[in-house]
Amino acid sequence: MTPITFWFDVVSPYAWLAFDRLPQALEGSSYVVEYRPLLFAGLLKSWGQKGPAEVAPKRAWTYRQIAWLAHAQGTPLELPRPHPFNPLALQRLALAASADGRPNRRTVELLFRHAWCAGGADPNDPVALAALTAAVAPQRDPASDEVKNALRAATDEAVARGIFGVPTLEAEGRQFWGQDALPMLRAALQRDPWFDGPAWDEAGQQPLGVQRAR
Repeated sequence: MTPITFWFDVVSPYAWLAFDRLPQALEGSSYVVEYRPLLFAGLLKSWGQKGPAEVAPKRAWTYRQIAWLAHAQGTPLELPRPHPFNPLALQRLALAASADGRPNRRTVELLFRHAWCAGGADPNDPVALAALTAAVAPQRDPASDEVKNALRAATDEAVARGIFGVPTLEAEGRQFWGQDALPMLRAALQRDPWFDGPAWDEAGQQPLGVQRAR
């Protein structure tokens, strides 16, 4: 089985869409998934980027697109209010769910559904968050320094690996970013001959052209 690392932050609707679609997208492939929580905001800060919700026209388009994508692939989705919300509590809970910081698929689904299938509720509502914590039954204290440091370390590791957004799926030394990269990942797992040629490496070595003044 091919190991796949699924880097995610529940604040991202695209991560939820990719998570829900993953079994269907990779049907017929032999793989095993390791789920790795990180902080999307930490990626943005490290790479000097703005999130989609921080650019007004892009924000409106993002919500329209995810509504369509959810409809098209049959994934339940209701925008949480507010959005973006602070995902710290949820990401720490994901890490605390297991001793090694690798939550299983059931736990990750509970977290995503808490954020994206709760009738538009605030994911940080104390009552709902307490119920989610009880359902996850974490093995470690989500508020402990151990877990907080682990989340920072996971985010730093992702940056060091060149990860800039979520979801990112890593397989066999390659990274596939975004919900729309699932067909490309499937092709790689199915040994599409394109991946044996020079195209992947050559495309990633395109020389830099005009640069904007900062």
